Formats: sequence, structure tokens, C-alpha cells
Amino acid sequence: MNKKLVLAAVFSLSSLLAALPAAAAGDAEAGKASAAMCASCHGEDGNSVNPEWPKLAGQHAKYIVKQIKDFKSGARKNDMMAPMAQALSDQDAENVAAYFSSQATSKGNPASGEQAELGARIYKGGNKASGVSACMACHGPTGKGNPAAGFPRLAGQHAAYTVNQLKAFRAGARSNDPAKMMQNIAARMTDAEIAAVAAFIEGM
Repeated sequence: MNKKLVLAAVFSLSSLLAALPAAAAGDAEAGKASAAMCASCHGEDGNSVNPEWPKLAGQHAKYIVKQIKDFKSGARKNDMMAPMAQALSDQDAENVAAYFSSQATSKGNPASGEQAELGARIYKGGNKASGVSACMACHGPTGKGNPAAGFPRLAGQHAAYTVNQLKAFRAGARSNDPAKMMQNIAARMTDAEIAAVAAFIEGM
């Protein structure tokens, strides 16, 4: 084959592949309109008032999209979220995620006393005696997570919501974590450790 034709084909393919992520990326402005259906629970800017419902503001778009898809497929079970997720197309999910990820997370209440000390100890160093891994190994020292790896931002999240999710992982009621990472960790945590870590995370 003519060398120039080969180079032209390679260039065209490279250009097409380079354009794919941009085409699939979410549109925050379009997402703002779609997110109106989420506002009653999660707040207009993604900062929910009810501590039982998660803050979405500042959360990584990739993580939000995964959760929507999991609610949609049933991989993550929630009677309230399942029908909401079904109403969103894949592009809607990308747009909503882009919008919420662009919003600032509101500050939570800082933990104090012995609970704060225990929460910080578990978050930063885990519990070697029981095999609990340090939370910051995946979620970062400041709780900002790791978007490339799909690990969510935790900083500022409602303590009540975090407690509920850790207990759900521990009981196996939530199982959409890769390789059962969170299930295995939560299974080794006591109620006191879960409450302390959740309180510490809210105050980050």
C-alpha cells in the first residue's frame, strides 16, 4: 500500500479517536437543566439539605455516571433512585454529572473530641489489628478521591449518609464496589469506627 495513504489513514483514525472523548463528555450547561429533577433531594447545586441524601456537588463526574448506570441496571439497588436513573439517557447522565461536578461542596460540621481522634486515626492509618485499610489510600489525604481510578470524593459528605453506605457495604446490601473493596473493608469496621470516620469525613 502507498506509504502516503497509510499515513493518511493513521492520521484520520488518530483524529477520530481523539475526538471521541470530547463527543462523549458531559455538557454542564445542559446538565443544569436535566438536574432540575434531582434538586428536590440533592439541592439545586448538589448540596443536599437532608443528611440522609448525598451531596453531589464537587463529586467526580465519572463516579456520578457510574452510580447512575448502576441504579439503572440494578447493580446498585435503591427504590427512589432506580426510576430517576431510568429517565436519564447516557448523555443526560454525562451532562448531569458534568454539572454537579462543577459545583462547590458546602462545608460540613467538624468532628470533635475522641470521635474526631478515632476518625482521623482510621482515615489516615486504618486499623492494623482488624485489617481495616486507611481510607486515604484510595480517597486521598484530603478526601478529594481519585477520579482516574473511580474513587469518589468524600470530603464534606454528610456523616449520616456515609454511615448508611458503610453499613450497607458491611451487610452486603450495597455491592457495586469494584472487587468488593468497600465490602471487605466495611466488614472489619465496628459501629464506633464507622461513626467516627463518617464524622471526620464530614468535617474535612
